[in-house]
Amino acid sequence: MRIEIAKRADGSGVLRCTRNDGTIAWQKQPKQGAHFALHDITHFAVETSLGYSRGFFGLIASGWEFADIGGKGPRGPLPPEALEVERLVGIFDSERACNTLWTTEHFNAFSLRELRHEEIAKVRAARAELFRKWLAVPVGGNFILEYKRAPTPVK
Repeated sequence: MRIEIAKRADGSGVLRCTRNDGTIAWQKQPKQGAHFALHDITHFAVETSLGYSRGFFGLIASGWEFADIGGKGPRGPLPPEALEVERLVGIFDSERACNTLWTTEHFNAFSLRELRHEEIAKVRAARAELFRKWLAVPVGGNFILEYKRAPTPVK
């Protein structure tokens, strides 16, 4: 799946996901678009670094729409793996907001799944590289990522 995040001059953004079958899911991010871009990039880093196949991007890739992920669509509640991913992304977002790196113990105190130090470091490294690339995108440009679902679910 192709993921595009538009960087707008007013701070808003647009997230567009073109699935492998050619269908498109998109979402305007009018308020706090800068936060949502970093949040979505963190989703990408968590899901691809830790091998999740049913997180946010995995669900979108499999045909879910943005309204479904908000719990308001016909698909019903999110799968447990998606809830786990959302919690991990929230922890990484909190760590970023605090502008400090949490210890593994502190990180795991909030996590639904205990992560090893190496797993946390892998996500941090992937996210840092993606953030660096995002910051280099000019206003009016698009940040493009290619998402490939993990072959097997995380245990």
